[in-house]
Amino acid sequence: MKKRIHNWRSEWALTLPSLLWLSLFFAVPALIVLAFTFHAHSANGGVGAWSLATWRELVDPDYPTIVWKTIRISFEVTFWCILLALPCAYAIARMKRRWRALVAASIMLPFWTSFIVRVFAWKTMLHPDGWLQACYLGWLRARAWLFDWLPGFAQQALVQCGLASAAPVDPASSTILDSEAAVIIVSVYSLLPFAIMPIYTAAEKFDFSLLEAARDLGARGFYAFRKIFIPGIRQGIVSAVLMVFIPAIGSYVIPQMLGGTDCVLIGNKIFMRAMQNRNIPHASALATLMAVTVLVPLGLAVWWMKRQDARDRKRLETQTARLLSGRDPLA
Repeated sequence: MKKRIHNWRSEWALTLPSLLWLSLFFAVPALIVLAFTFHAHSANGGVGAWSLATWRELVDPDYPTIVWKTIRISFEVTFWCILLALPCAYAIARMKRRWRALVAASIMLPFWTSFIVRVFAWKTMLHPDGWLQACYLGWLRARAWLFDWLPGFAQQALVQCGLASAAPVDPASSTILDSEAAVIIVSVYSLLPFAIMPIYTAAEKFDFSLLEAARDLGARGFYAFRKIFIPGIRQGIVSAVLMVFIPAIGSYVIPQMLGGTDCVLIGNKIFMRAMQNRNIPHASALATLMAVTVLVPLGLAVWWMKRQDARDRKRLETQTARLLSGRDPLA
């Protein structure tokens, strides 16, 4: 009994500093921001009396469009990061051990320079007279050609979702700088290391002899990659999705410097309300809305991981029981 009490006290002694730190610098500021949302905006730029006026102002028809655009761009950035990170992490994990650390360090090398400097460098590369602009115009023309081949209902659905435009491609106005495409490209560049490292960490622990066994049994390379490798590193993929999606949805610097007036995201709106309009309650309400938007996919990811772990545990128990009873565990 004394040993159990001693262990309980030791656990609390180890946990208490972290708990106090999180409470002081995370929970308390979050509660203060939430409390500000139930106050009115005062004329001198401060916080007024208790009121629900701030939440009523969020009914503005512009905000659903901004929130949807923020979520859509964040999902696009996450998709491209995962798509590029999977083969990169696979290739690094298959390298010899002496090369892995060198390649991993080279991936993290851009973080040794200022983030603002890197974004300014991209702003120079995306100049309207650059080669990236020519590639972008070619992509727009190809997308417009494919759009014309789609049936009418599919065209309307893509236009309503903001994934396509019915207007013809104009080289003078279709510049990659100050556009949504620039925000996506630079966001993928900035967040790609956050996708590669978790997937690489999971791939490093993967037993690659399973892929060789699958090929010996007749499975093609991509089929074995899709059915064996990807499920085997799914925890790393989920971690990568969260590490990319959460910073992308709260991004401010990249849309501000490269997005122009056509790519205003929720992070830009929070800055405008807090720093330009001095409307602290409104900025707090937008920040709370963004936090809820982040917590939803986070909760879904945790739920999905627990469900997959429970399913794998149940499958393993079933196969073990069949093996102990003398039956075929794979039947």
